Amino acid sequence: MLFSTDNKEILQQIMMDHYKNPRNKMRVEDERYVKIHMDSASCQDDIYIYVLIEDDKVVDFKWDGVGCVLSTASSSILSELAVGKTVEEANKLIDDFNDFLLSGHSDNEDELSELVCFKYTNNQPSRITCANISFRGLKKALQEKKNER
Repeated sequence: MLFSTDNKEILQQIMMDHYKNPRNKMRVEDERYVKIHMDSASCQDDIYIYVLIEDDKVVDFKWDGVGCVLSTASSSILSELAVGKTVEEANKLIDDFNDFLLSGHSDNEDELSELVCFKYTNNQPSRITCANISFRGLKKALQEKKNER
């Protein structure tokens, strides 16, 4: 990690960069992709996840929709981190991030990369749902692909 996760200003800058300049945000009309719709009753979040899984690996991850700062930033970061991971590695990332959201710390901060910007999300537990919406979507996509076999 090239920066201190105790520096709230840097963490906020990372989050805002992904919110204002979301990565991999685009609709996908390709039947090879697993498409998952996720929304939230407590926030404006209404997100579609598009995941291409081949040979037990996440080959591509796109997303589209409307979301608050937390859901947009986490979807953007996840879209970069998930690609190239095996299904097992993607599931571990999901679990590690959820544990991090709840506790605010992790032994694997390097693996979480820019997701560490959510370090203080557990101070407002209602925001955890926003931060992990695309992670729950990816979990569903991985399960759906597994059930196809």
